Amino acid sequence: MDSVGAEHPNCYLGAENWPRLTGPLGRDKAVESRIAALIGQMSVEEKVGQIIQAEIQYTTPEDVRDYHLGSVLNGGGSLPNRNKYATPAEWLAMADAYYEASMDTSDGGVAIPIIWGSDAVHGHNNVIGATIFPHNVGLGAARDPALVREIGRLTAREVRVTGVDWTFAPTVAVARDIRWGRSYESFGEDPGLVQAYAGQIVEGLQGEPGAAEFLDADHVVATAKHFIGDGGTRNGDDQGDALISEVELRDVHGPGYFAALESGVQTVMASFSSWNGEKMHGHRYLLTEVLKNRMGFDGVVVGDWNGHGQIPGCTSVSCPDAINAGLDLFMAVEDWKELYANTLEHVRSGQIPEARLDDAVSRILRVKMRAGLFSKGKPSTRGIAGSADVIGSAEHRAVAREAVRKSLVLLKNENALLPLSPALDVLVAGDCADSMCRQTGGWTITWQGTDNDNSDFPGGATVLQGIRDVVEQAGGRVAHSPEGVFENRPDVAVVVFGEEPYAEFQGDLDTLEFEPGAKTSLALLRKFESQGIPVVSVFLSGRPMWVNSEINASDAFLAAWLPGSEGGGIAEVLFSDTQGNVVHDFVGRLSFSWPAHPLQGGSQSDQQDYDPLFALGYGLSYAGGDAGPGALPENIEGIVSGERADVTIYRGRPLAPWSVFVEGDRSVASIMSGPYARHVTGQIEVRTTDMEMQEDALKVSFSGEGKAALIIDGSTMDLQRFYERGELQFFVKLDEQPAGEIELGFNGRSVPLDPMLEGGDPGAWQAASVAVSRFADSASDLQAVSQLFRLATADTMQISVGKIRLCGASAPP
Repeated sequence: MDSVGAEHPNCYLGAENWPRLTGPLGRDKAVESRIAALIGQMSVEEKVGQIIQAEIQYTTPEDVRDYHLGSVLNGGGSLPNRNKYATPAEWLAMADAYYEASMDTSDGGVAIPIIWGSDAVHGHNNVIGATIFPHNVGLGAARDPALVREIGRLTAREVRVTGVDWTFAPTVAVARDIRWGRSYESFGEDPGLVQAYAGQIVEGLQGEPGAAEFLDADHVVATAKHFIGDGGTRNGDDQGDALISEVELRDVHGPGYFAALESGVQTVMASFSSWNGEKMHGHRYLLTEVLKNRMGFDGVVVGDWNGHGQIPGCTSVSCPDAINAGLDLFMAVEDWKELYANTLEHVRSGQIPEARLDDAVSRILRVKMRAGLFSKGKPSTRGIAGSADVIGSAEHRAVAREAVRKSLVLLKNENALLPLSPALDVLVAGDCADSMCRQTGGWTITWQGTDNDNSDFPGGATVLQGIRDVVEQAGGRVAHSPEGVFENRPDVAVVVFGEEPYAEFQGDLDTLEFEPGAKTSLALLRKFESQGIPVVSVFLSGRPMWVNSEINASDAFLAAWLPGSEGGGIAEVLFSDTQGNVVHDFVGRLSFSWPAHPLQGGSQSDQQDYDPLFALGYGLSYAGGDAGPGALPENIEGIVSGERADVTIYRGRPLAPWSVFVEGDRSVASIMSGPYARHVTGQIEVRTTDMEMQEDALKVSFSGEGKAALIIDGSTMDLQRFYERGELQFFVKLDEQPAGEIELGFNGRSVPLDPMLEGGDPGAWQAASVAVSRFADSASDLQAVSQLFRLATADTMQISVGKIRLCGASAPP
């Protein structure tokens, strides 16, 4: 069983070497008879409509009626009427409109209720005011499957209020390289831990199979994703290739699916990624032979965002191979009408056999019937629909605070600094202390979790608010200064810092070093250290990172992950009661091993020679009394903290500490917030666009009504080491031929970009580079650089740019 099966024609082990699972539901004869009857009544047009899921921004109720669409979704940051502040009532009204359109039989068709899917991955995270639970990376550290089940139940209730039937959760990936931007969506690197959680959260979301609660009006359809091996891609590349044996695929990346299937999960989402070079969206062996035939899955295999278009020979609007491989429902997003027309033709020509189409439609109907969609009426009439007081309720927030408390992992507690007395004078510092955006992370209201402020989380509490509640009630004093400025010397400084928000591929990293090149948080910690002020570091991140220097500069250091909306849970563990007694101890234990090296991305379980800084399961407690590590090395194999050969400036988004600005010739620059920006003068407009992945580049339109510029600027950096051999590298695409000269700027100086674009194909991406020395007379000119990229013109032009970086540096001066 450990060798590749020679008998299988494609060198697979053979599906018989995967577990044969017994689902908890079985086939209801009445349901199957009804499915067969409906299939017999449906036209081929209706059947093709059922296997397409369209995005709500590109789909009207009339479209649902006319094309007999089986499903809609709202992608990350996609909201009813494009309104970030859409109320639960507005969500519900849209759900009703889609439902009523799907049941309209005025054209003589068959009435089949539509199903709406949404990424409710840590609470109903698309809705203002919802309870935002810790991301899975924190829940894995809590080591409490029953708690995760309860979080699933409460999430389902909040989703149901808005009329949505289906969540694209849970992620049951086993992340093996934490450079992966989706690591925080994984419960941990241990397959056993993921398996213990997967079934519990599925039953929390859907209800217990066989019980009256199963998919009742308080529960939603769940999704196990992303099938399979997305956590095992080489170097942690999102949508990359898992170059692993089938035994490892099964034994490491399979257990979460085994548990989810045994708990009755109704949908499975295919992964963007590949296994040994073959895209999962087109992998018949794994989708059909293994998942459906061997493991007995009789629900729906849904695609990911246009993932079918990545299969060789396919496009986002034409892909019979995906359906033939076992995909049942295209996640077709924007160009679904063209996909509909092509798929209809593929069925009529026989490229998609009618039996395969009927099977896909049968699976969709089976899930809809199990979910009661044929009998529950329109969404607004189902159970707690419209009960806005359920969203963000006190009961739900109390469970979220419990999850925060249990997720915290104490890494260091020198001289038993913690727990702190609430009677102290406490200075709260750091750029994350009063930021809901930073503590909730990606997949929160917006796709990347950016462009949110504290007012977008009514009822929630930042870490600062939580500390104030505890300390001021006990008679202590709290001062707040992100920069660590104070008039009265504090007894202790609590510094809250961490990663910027991100989602999926935009969060992929080349190195796990925190704040490479611009150590602003470390400087703040050392400021307190130099003054003899005890420092407690609260580190917010979606994964363990190389923070040796930051740990050394702290007296106490805790990993708080991405705790969600209830930051008060952190304060409840940091402080004792007024008599000095522990109120809540640290119980969290690492579900990912902590790297001892900036480039040590693989998991402890993955590499025999991996020697982590903190092993899987590490975590201190008050009861244990351990202090944690002594001085940690800050210069590892020639990598000095803060000095890196390459600096990534823009990769799917501007990386901290940089931001994108737009500038006109009659007004000051304004920051780009979210996927779109337009300068007040109208001279420049910027929106996100696709280069390699979804929205991973910038499309810039210049009006020609005055000189305007796209700028990437941020904290000042010493870039002298790039003078001799360094290059500014980026990708560029001319969307519209320029009417005049284009300037490329860096460090306040410019060179013409036009010569670099000569010979390139119009409308095609091409690599461009320019020597850093062209922007400076000597290395000393690069001692303090903040503006790292500038595109400017006074003429009409449309141009796209992406993947901007500095590379090829000389040794640091």
